[in-house]
Amino acid sequence: MSTRQLLEAAADEVWKPYMCHQTFDGADAAQIIAENGQQLTVHSSDALCYGTFGELLQGQLPARSLSWDPHFLVTMPIALFARAHFIPIAGTRSVTVYPSHKAKAKRLAENLVVALGASGGILLLQSELPEGKGLASSSADLVAAARSIACCFKRRVGTSLIEKLMAEIEPSDGVMYPGVVAYQQRACSLLSFLGQMPPLAIVGIDEGGTVETVDYDQRRGEISASHRAEYQELLDRARMAIPRGDTATIGRIATASALLHQERVPKEHLNSMLKASEATDALGVIVAHSGTMIGILLDRMAADFPRKLRSVVAHVSPFDNSPRIYLTVTGRR
Repeated sequence: MSTRQLLEAAADEVWKPYMCHQTFDGADAAQIIAENGQQLTVHSSDALCYGTFGELLQGQLPARSLSWDPHFLVTMPIALFARAHFIPIAGTRSVTVYPSHKAKAKRLAENLVVALGASGGILLLQSELPEGKGLASSSADLVAAARSIACCFKRRVGTSLIEKLMAEIEPSDGVMYPGVVAYQQRACSLLSFLGQMPPLAIVGIDEGGTVETVDYDQRRGEISASHRAEYQELLDRARMAIPRGDTATIGRIATASALLHQERVPKEHLNSMLKASEATDALGVIVAHSGTMIGILLDRMAADFPRKLRSVVAHVSPFDNSPRIYLTVTGRR
């Protein structure tokens, strides 16, 4: 997209990005159903789940007991979505997933239909979230799939059941909740609801490659007691800043978390992005702690937002000639 298009997109609160990842390659639902040659029931259902731009904050909290999981994150919901469409097939408990490589979604879908005592079927997934970049693509797939199946059978499925099924598959990003949450990703358990993120824009670049969530989670080690105390302080500040819409503090929290994480999984362009953020008077930087993305935060409601956005895009273009703009999900209409 051109700089002009980026500016127009970020200024439009109802803008939806192009569907450019993991589409059905031209095969619509009717074609897939015909190829399967199955007798289908009449009900089917669509459902969505948003992704996140990495995490506002991610680390470990001070240990309180041997049974308490110290690993946590704070979500940064963005207006990019995974979409699921479930079509039940009477007399089966298996689920056929398209695209076929979505093995995690297949596993969750089959476990959920068994838990509900429902029939299997066909699950179609479509996503605006690229895989392996730290934008919660697989968590969004799983949540959208669960929602689609629940809607299809007109069943109330508790968040606790979805979390239990997801915990059996991989660490989760907490995207099943409608807003910003502090979340224990390994246990798939809510720490606290923090509110709605104010209207922000993130000018993001991709450092390349992919990161697999389970592999990353198994490799990372423990954090020192002093750093755990810093993470506790940052979480306490986030609990106050997010409900107030304090964008300056939100930016400082994201930057602090990026710097703390740099000691463990370095981002090649972090220093350059920090300099670009300071030069443009942006809010700060944000990273995908278990991904390849790094971005600069801007307040979309600021009077000088268009100028700052243009300036940030110009500053980061030498690192990535096609930076993208991501918009936070604010809960506002």
